Amino acid sequence: MTVLRGRGAPVPCKSSTQAFSRTCWASVGVNAGHAIARQRVQHRAQINRPSLRVAAASVPTKQVGVEAPTQNGAGLKAGKSPDTTGGQLTPSPNMQNPDVYNIEGEDWHKAALSMVVVGASGDLAKKKIYPALFALYVEGHLPEYFTIWGFARSKMSNEEFREYIGQSLSCRLTDKGSCEGKFESFLERCYYHPGQYNNRDDFAALSEAMTQPEKKRKTADRVFYLSIPPSIFTQVAACASDAASSPTGYTRVIVEKPFGKDSESFRQLSTDLYQHLTEDQMFRIDHYLGKELIENLTVLRFANLIFEPLWNRSFIRNVQVIFSEDFGTEGRGGYFDEYGIIRDVIQNHLLQILSLFAMEPPVSLDAEDIRNEKVKVLRNMSPICMEDVVIGQYRGRGNKQGYLDDSTVPEGSLCPTFAAVACFIDNPRWDGVPFLLKAGKALHTKRAEIRVQFRHVPGNLYKNRMGLNMDQTTNELVSLPRSLTAADLYTCGFKPGCLMSYN
Repeated sequence: MTVLRGRGAPVPCKSSTQAFSRTCWASVGVNAGHAIARQRVQHRAQINRPSLRVAAASVPTKQVGVEAPTQNGAGLKAGKSPDTTGGQLTPSPNMQNPDVYNIEGEDWHKAALSMVVVGASGDLAKKKIYPALFALYVEGHLPEYFTIWGFARSKMSNEEFREYIGQSLSCRLTDKGSCEGKFESFLERCYYHPGQYNNRDDFAALSEAMTQPEKKRKTADRVFYLSIPPSIFTQVAACASDAASSPTGYTRVIVEKPFGKDSESFRQLSTDLYQHLTEDQMFRIDHYLGKELIENLTVLRFANLIFEPLWNRSFIRNVQVIFSEDFGTEGRGGYFDEYGIIRDVIQNHLLQILSLFAMEPPVSLDAEDIRNEKVKVLRNMSPICMEDVVIGQYRGRGNKQGYLDDSTVPEGSLCPTFAAVACFIDNPRWDGVPFLLKAGKALHTKRAEIRVQFRHVPGNLYKNRMGLNMDQTTNELVSLPRSLTAADLYTCGFKPGCLMSYN
């Protein structure tokens, strides 16, 4: 899965001893006697040419090798660093050059890892989270000493839990032969602990249970995946932080979309979570970005010379991002009716695709550089007008139930289950090009695709042979989720004995 980090209220560095995190680096000053350290860093900057920043002139001097505790209990050592007085230019630390400040990183391969899936009996956990964790295990991307804990209100034994998640596991990323013996060894690492989401005693009991397998290692890290409705995010975060944080390693919380349902609820939820967690402990993610369709999007554009020159308003007529499901709510109407198709799919899944498609080339593939370019796209987007939106709700037909026939849907609900939205980006690259976002449930097919329709050939010599409907002969690039490299390019070609046709 691809991780998104929100930037709602980043935590600034309060002192020179604050440890490195994903949003804050410790700038530890040393006295003027460390000229050798300065020369080494400056030499490294000349070779690697990292981005530069002006260091603050007021950073106090600290001794080398001082233990810098973080807010989540995991200490990092602050080592030698260049003299940051006088406004000198120093390399900006990032994941590619953390040795600039000699900061000791987290060796998670040697630590124990407890992954807690909160909402373990839910639909998202069964269909997405457990298969994804199993795929990581098969590919060797999990540490040797890891365990998976399911936490939910349902009563279930470890054996029943393993049988429940075992139904959703498959060798989807590798040949089946490589998964021999992997199923049983993976399920042996899965445990279940029932409890209430707002009960600290239940989380304390969960923490006690997790310490048993964690005793094998000196360091134990814990990650809580909140596969639950946003209305109880804060309760779970409070209980996990107060009663189940790791005493010897880091503690992280993964928050699944939707993160609120409007700007006001987002700000309130962020404020509530910051009472229990720091920014570097939270990861806001959209699981849809882990699909091959999305992973291939930036590669297709930036790794192929033929596409980048065409990626602008001069050649592209419109872009369609389509998401359709061939099933309805199926008992999940209570949750869906609170958000609707726009907040459930378009506002997050499809808007993420749009920003990735339309962004300018980032400085690098680092998460922050990509995020910065995506934000520029969203800031240039025009407000949505009602005349650019079409909504609908599916009805029953034959033996298929309609939306209002679902017993979990409130009577007389007007919640849309289909929406089509036309978006416009007001920048030099995309001015005037409509981005059409379409999403719906209970449609005739299940698919996800990105369809790029190019402009007509000016003064086309073959327009009389191809017919008057030029839309049927327009070049198209269609990215499909069939495989890692699936992209269909439709061009016009000559078929012997026939008129012009797609080839």
